[in-house]
Amino acid sequence: MDKIAAIRSFVEVANCGSFTKAAEHLDLSRLQVSRHIQEVEQWLSLRLLHRTTRSVSLTLQGEEALQFCQRILSEVAAMESRAHSHNSELVGSIRIATPIGLGQHSLFDVVDRFIKIHPKVSIQLVMSDSFAQLVDERVDVALRYTEQPDENLIARRLMTIDAVICAAPSYLDSNTPLVEPIDLLAHNCLIHSAQQNWPFLKELQAEHVKVTGNLKANDMGVLVSAALRGHGIVRLPCDLANQYLASGQLKEVLPDFTTPGQTLWAVYLSRSYQQNLVRAFIDFTAQQWQLDIKKWLPAH
Repeated sequence: MDKIAAIRSFVEVANCGSFTKAAEHLDLSRLQVSRHIQEVEQWLSLRLLHRTTRSVSLTLQGEEALQFCQRILSEVAAMESRAHSHNSELVGSIRIATPIGLGQHSLFDVVDRFIKIHPKVSIQLVMSDSFAQLVDERVDVALRYTEQPDENLIARRLMTIDAVICAAPSYLDSNTPLVEPIDLLAHNCLIHSAQQNWPFLKELQAEHVKVTGNLKANDMGVLVSAALRGHGIVRLPCDLANQYLASGQLKEVLPDFTTPGQTLWAVYLSRSYQQNLVRAFIDFTAQQWQLDIKKWLPAH
Protein backbone atom coordinates (compact mmCIF):
# COMPACT_ATOMS: atom_id res chain seq x y z
CA MET A 1 0.00 0.00 0.00
CA ASP A 2 1.33 3.41 -0.99
CA LYS A 3 0.03 5.30 2.03
CA ILE A 4 0.86 8.77 0.68
CA ALA A 5 -0.96 8.07 -2.60
CA ALA A 6 -3.92 6.63 -0.70
CA ILE A 7 -4.06 9.63 1.65
CA ARG A 8 -3.90 11.99 -1.31
CA SER A 9 -6.88 10.21 -2.91
CA PHE A 10 -8.86 10.42 0.34
CA VAL A 11 -8.20 14.15 0.74
CA GLU A 12 -9.11 14.81 -2.90
CA VAL A 13 -12.39 12.88 -2.61
CA ALA A 14 -13.21 14.74 0.61
CA ASN A 15 -12.52 18.11 -1.02
CA CYS A 16 -14.37 17.34 -4.26
CA GLY A 17 -17.23 15.33 -2.79
CA SER A 18 -16.88 13.00 -5.76
CA PHE A 19 -14.82 9.95 -6.71
CA THR A 20 -15.05 10.87 -10.39
CA LYS A 21 -13.78 14.44 -9.94
CA ALA A 22 -11.03 13.27 -7.61
CA ALA A 23 -9.89 10.72 -10.18
CA GLU A 24 -9.79 13.40 -12.88
CA HIS A 25 -7.80 15.76 -10.66
CA LEU A 26 -5.29 13.07 -9.70
CA ASP A 27 -5.08 11.61 -13.21
CA LEU A 28 -6.14 8.22 -11.89
CA SER A 29 -8.98 5.87 -12.71
CA ARG A 30 -12.07 5.94 -10.53
CA LEU A 31 -11.30 2.34 -9.56
CA GLN A 32 -7.82 3.30 -8.34
CA VAL A 33 -9.25 6.08 -6.20
CA SER A 34 -11.89 3.75 -4.79
CA ARG A 35 -9.21 1.19 -3.89
CA HIS A 36 -7.16 3.90 -2.19
CA ILE A 37 -10.14 4.86 -0.02
CA GLN A 38 -10.71 1.22 0.90
CA GLU A 39 -7.03 0.88 1.82
CA VAL A 40 -7.12 3.92 4.09
CA GLU A 41 -10.30 2.72 5.78
CA GLN A 42 -8.83 -0.74 6.32
CA TRP A 43 -5.56 0.75 7.59
CA LEU A 44 -7.36 2.96 10.12
CA SER A 45 -10.22 0.50 10.80
CA LEU A 46 -12.63 3.37 10.31
CA ARG A 47 -15.41 4.24 7.92
CA LEU A 48 -14.41 7.61 6.51
CA LEU A 49 -17.11 8.32 3.91
CA HIS A 50 -20.85 8.11 3.48
CA ARG A 51 -21.48 6.92 -0.08
CA THR A 52 -24.72 7.19 -2.04
CA THR A 53 -25.41 7.02 -5.76
CA ARG A 54 -25.49 10.83 -5.88
CA SER A 55 -23.08 12.13 -3.26
CA VAL A 56 -20.10 11.46 -1.05
CA SER A 57 -19.73 13.02 2.40
CA LEU A 58 -17.46 12.58 5.40
CA THR A 59 -18.37 10.64 8.49
CA LEU A 60 -17.48 12.16 11.86
CA GLN A 61 -14.39 9.95 11.92
CA GLY A 62 -13.66 11.00 8.35
CA GLU A 63 -13.73 14.69 9.28
CA GLU A 64 -11.20 14.08 12.02
CA ALA A 65 -9.02 11.90 9.78
CA LEU A 66 -9.12 14.54 7.04
CA GLN A 67 -7.39 17.09 9.27
CA PHE A 68 -4.57 14.66 10.04
CA CYS A 69 -4.26 13.63 6.39
CA GLN A 70 -4.05 17.24 5.21
CA ARG A 71 -1.28 17.89 7.71
CA ILE A 72 0.57 14.77 6.55
CA LEU A 73 0.48 15.92 2.92
CA SER A 74 1.57 19.42 3.91
CA GLU A 75 4.50 17.98 5.85
CA VAL A 76 5.46 15.75 2.92
CA ALA A 77 5.39 18.75 0.57
CA ALA A 78 7.42 20.80 3.05
CA MET A 79 9.97 18.01 3.39
CA GLU A 80 10.35 17.71 -0.38
CA SER A 81 10.65 21.46 -0.73
CA ARG A 82 13.23 21.57 2.07
CA ALA A 83 15.27 18.87 0.41
CA HIS A 84 15.28 20.72 -2.90
CA SER A 85 16.07 24.03 -1.17
CA HIS A 86 19.55 22.75 -0.29
CA ASN A 87 20.22 22.86 -4.00
CA SER A 88 18.51 26.27 -4.29
CA GLU A 89 16.00 24.62 -6.61
CA LEU A 90 12.24 24.85 -6.69
CA VAL A 91 10.56 21.73 -8.00
CA GLY A 92 6.90 21.01 -8.61
CA SER A 93 3.84 22.28 -10.40
CA ILE A 94 1.32 24.97 -9.56
CA ARG A 95 -2.04 25.78 -11.06
CA ILE A 96 -2.79 29.50 -11.21
CA ALA A 97 -6.19 31.06 -11.88
CA THR A 98 -6.07 34.52 -13.41
CA PRO A 99 -8.30 37.03 -15.18
CA ILE A 100 -7.94 36.60 -18.94
CA GLY A 101 -6.46 40.00 -19.77
CA LEU A 102 -3.95 39.82 -16.92
CA GLY A 103 -2.92 36.30 -17.93
CA GLN A 104 -2.34 37.29 -21.53
CA HIS A 105 -0.20 40.31 -20.70
CA SER A 106 1.36 41.23 -17.36
CA LEU A 107 1.18 37.81 -15.72
CA PHE A 108 2.62 35.96 -18.69
CA ASP A 109 5.79 38.07 -18.47
CA VAL A 110 6.13 37.17 -14.78
CA VAL A 111 5.55 33.46 -15.44
CA ASP A 112 8.11 33.51 -18.24
CA ARG A 113 10.77 35.00 -15.95
CA PHE A 114 9.89 32.67 -13.07
CA ILE A 115 10.19 29.52 -15.20
CA LYS A 116 13.54 30.66 -16.60
CA ILE A 117 14.85 31.03 -13.05
CA HIS A 118 13.24 27.78 -11.85
CA PRO A 119 13.25 25.40 -14.85
CA LYS A 120 12.01 22.44 -12.78
CA VAL A 121 8.74 24.21 -12.00
CA SER A 122 5.77 23.76 -14.31
CA ILE A 123 2.88 26.23 -14.32
CA GLN A 124 -0.65 25.80 -15.61
CA LEU A 125 -2.69 28.94 -16.16
CA VAL A 126 -6.47 28.78 -15.80
CA MET A 127 -7.73 31.98 -17.42
CA SER A 128 -11.24 33.20 -16.69
CA ASP A 129 -12.79 36.50 -15.68
CA SER A 130 -14.99 34.73 -13.13
CA PHE A 131 -13.68 33.69 -9.71
CA ALA A 132 -12.19 30.20 -9.80
CA GLN A 133 -13.23 27.74 -7.10
CA LEU A 134 -9.91 26.79 -5.60
CA VAL A 135 -10.92 23.33 -4.41
CA ASP A 136 -13.18 22.27 -7.28
CA GLU A 137 -10.77 23.51 -9.95
CA ARG A 138 -7.60 22.36 -8.15
CA VAL A 139 -6.23 25.89 -8.07
CA ASP A 140 -3.12 26.48 -5.95
CA VAL A 141 -3.18 30.27 -6.19
CA ALA A 142 -5.73 32.65 -7.71
CA LEU A 143 -5.18 36.25 -8.75
CA ARG A 144 -8.34 38.24 -8.12
CA TYR A 145 -9.48 41.83 -8.55
CA THR A 146 -11.42 42.53 -5.38
CA GLU A 147 -11.62 45.05 -2.55
CA GLN A 148 -12.42 42.39 0.03
CA PRO A 149 -10.66 39.01 -0.29
CA ASP A 150 -12.46 35.94 1.02
CA GLU A 151 -11.69 35.73 4.74
CA ASN A 152 -11.37 31.94 4.44
CA LEU A 153 -8.35 32.34 2.14
CA ILE A 154 -4.83 33.57 2.72
CA ALA A 155 -4.51 36.80 0.74
CA ARG A 156 -1.66 39.08 -0.27
CA ARG A 157 -2.14 42.43 -1.97
CA LEU A 158 -0.13 42.67 -5.18
CA MET A 159 -1.04 46.06 -6.64
CA THR A 160 -3.80 48.48 -7.61
CA ILE A 161 -4.48 49.00 -11.30
CA ASP A 162 -6.08 52.25 -12.43
CA ALA A 163 -8.99 52.12 -14.87
CA VAL A 164 -9.78 54.45 -17.76
CA ILE A 165 -12.77 55.16 -19.99
CA CYS A 166 -11.62 55.43 -23.58
CA ALA A 167 -12.53 55.07 -27.23
CA ALA A 168 -10.95 55.19 -30.68
CA PRO A 169 -10.61 58.65 -32.29
CA SER A 170 -12.80 57.45 -35.16
CA TYR A 171 -15.67 56.78 -32.75
CA LEU A 172 -15.27 60.05 -30.87
CA ASP A 173 -15.08 62.10 -34.08
CA SER A 174 -18.39 60.75 -35.35
CA ASN A 175 -20.41 60.94 -32.11
CA THR A 176 -21.56 63.62 -29.68
CA PRO A 177 -18.99 64.83 -27.13
CA LEU A 178 -19.16 63.67 -23.51
CA VAL A 179 -19.07 66.18 -20.67
CA GLU A 180 -20.62 64.27 -17.76
CA PRO A 181 -20.73 60.53 -16.98
CA ILE A 182 -24.49 60.57 -17.60
CA ASP A 183 -23.71 61.37 -21.24
CA LEU A 184 -22.58 57.75 -21.63
CA LEU A 185 -26.26 56.78 -21.81
CA ALA A 186 -26.38 58.29 -25.30
CA HIS A 187 -23.39 56.25 -26.48
CA ASN A 188 -22.65 52.68 -27.44
CA CYS A 189 -20.60 51.15 -24.64
CA LEU A 190 -18.55 47.98 -24.86
CA ILE A 191 -19.33 46.17 -21.65
CA HIS A 192 -17.53 43.55 -19.63
CA SER A 193 -20.04 41.05 -18.27
CA ALA A 194 -19.12 41.85 -14.66
CA GLN A 195 -18.94 45.63 -15.05
CA GLN A 196 -22.16 47.10 -16.41
CA ASN A 197 -22.24 49.78 -13.69
CA TRP A 198 -19.33 52.15 -14.29
CA PRO A 199 -18.19 54.12 -11.20
CA PHE A 200 -16.94 57.71 -11.23
CA LEU A 201 -15.51 60.10 -8.66
CA LYS A 202 -15.15 63.87 -8.75
CA GLU A 203 -14.29 65.93 -5.68
CA LEU A 204 -15.16 62.94 -3.48
CA GLN A 205 -18.63 62.69 -5.01
CA ALA A 206 -19.37 59.20 -6.31
CA GLU A 207 -21.82 58.17 -8.98
CA HIS A 208 -22.52 55.08 -11.06
CA VAL A 209 -23.80 54.89 -14.60
CA LYS A 210 -25.48 51.73 -15.83
CA VAL A 211 -24.21 51.73 -19.40
CA THR A 212 -25.71 49.97 -22.40
CA GLY A 213 -24.35 48.84 -25.74
CA ASN A 214 -24.47 46.26 -28.49
CA LEU A 215 -21.47 44.21 -27.34
CA LYS A 216 -20.92 42.46 -24.03
CA ALA A 217 -18.12 39.98 -23.35
CA ASN A 218 -16.33 38.31 -20.45
CA ASP A 219 -12.94 38.82 -22.13
CA MET A 220 -11.20 42.19 -22.00
CA GLY A 221 -9.24 41.33 -25.14
CA VAL A 222 -12.44 41.20 -27.17
CA LEU A 223 -13.50 44.59 -25.84
CA VAL A 224 -10.10 46.11 -26.64
CA SER A 225 -10.34 44.86 -30.24
CA ALA A 226 -13.85 46.27 -30.60
CA ALA A 227 -12.79 49.64 -29.18
CA LEU A 228 -9.78 49.86 -31.51
CA ARG A 229 -12.13 49.30 -34.46
CA GLY A 230 -14.28 52.24 -33.41
CA HIS A 231 -17.31 50.30 -32.17
CA GLY A 232 -17.80 52.21 -28.93
CA ILE A 233 -16.59 53.37 -25.53
CA VAL A 234 -14.88 50.93 -23.18
CA ARG A 235 -13.72 50.82 -19.55
CA LEU A 236 -10.29 49.17 -19.36
CA PRO A 237 -7.69 48.43 -16.70
CA CYS A 238 -4.62 50.51 -17.42
CA ASP A 239 -2.30 47.52 -17.79
CA LEU A 240 -4.23 46.91 -21.04
CA ALA A 241 -5.10 50.47 -22.00
CA ASN A 242 -1.83 52.35 -21.49
CA GLN A 243 -0.08 51.19 -24.65
CA TYR A 244 -3.06 52.26 -26.78
CA LEU A 245 -3.39 55.60 -24.98
CA ALA A 246 0.32 56.24 -25.54
CA SER A 247 0.10 55.38 -29.24
CA GLY A 248 -3.05 57.46 -29.76
CA GLN A 249 -5.09 54.45 -30.89
CA LEU A 250 -7.42 55.12 -27.96
CA LYS A 251 -8.24 58.44 -26.29
CA GLU A 252 -9.42 58.99 -22.75
CA VAL A 253 -13.06 59.99 -22.27
CA LEU A 254 -14.23 62.16 -19.35
CA PRO A 255 -10.69 62.94 -18.10
CA ASP A 256 -11.99 65.30 -15.40
CA PHE A 257 -13.57 62.37 -13.59
CA THR A 258 -11.68 59.64 -11.74
CA THR A 259 -12.56 56.08 -12.64
CA PRO A 260 -11.73 53.94 -9.59
CA GLY A 261 -9.40 51.07 -10.36
CA GLN A 262 -9.21 47.63 -8.78
CA THR A 263 -6.88 45.99 -6.30
CA LEU A 264 -5.24 42.73 -7.36
CA TRP A 265 -4.75 40.04 -4.72
CA ALA A 266 -3.12 36.65 -4.67
CA VAL A 267 -5.20 34.17 -2.65
CA TYR A 268 -4.62 30.56 -1.75
CA LEU A 269 -5.81 27.87 0.63
CA SER A 270 -3.99 27.34 3.88
CA ARG A 271 -4.00 23.61 3.24
CA SER A 272 -2.25 23.86 -0.12
CA TYR A 273 0.26 21.03 -0.39
CA GLN A 274 2.51 23.26 -2.46
CA GLN A 275 2.67 26.11 0.04
CA ASN A 276 6.42 26.72 -0.29
CA LEU A 277 6.23 26.83 -4.08
CA VAL A 278 3.08 28.94 -3.97
CA ARG A 279 4.69 31.40 -1.58
CA ALA A 280 7.83 31.57 -3.71
CA PHE A 281 5.75 32.39 -6.77
CA ILE A 282 3.69 35.01 -4.94
CA ASP A 283 6.85 36.60 -3.49
CA PHE A 284 8.40 36.71 -6.95
CA THR A 285 5.24 38.20 -8.47
CA ALA A 286 4.98 40.84 -5.74
CA GLN A 287 8.61 41.78 -6.32
CA GLN A 288 7.99 42.16 -10.05
CA TRP A 289 4.89 44.27 -9.41
CA GLN A 290 6.18 46.58 -6.69
CA LEU A 291 4.45 49.61 -8.19
CA ASP A 292 0.76 50.18 -8.83
CA ILE A 293 -0.18 50.63 -12.49
CA LYS A 294 -1.23 54.22 -13.08
CA LYS A 295 -3.04 55.71 -16.03
CA TRP A 296 -0.77 56.87 -18.86
CA LEU A 297 -0.62 60.65 -19.11
CA PRO A 298 0.85 62.63 -22.03
CA ALA A 299 4.09 64.47 -21.34
CA HIS A 300 3.70 68.21 -20.93
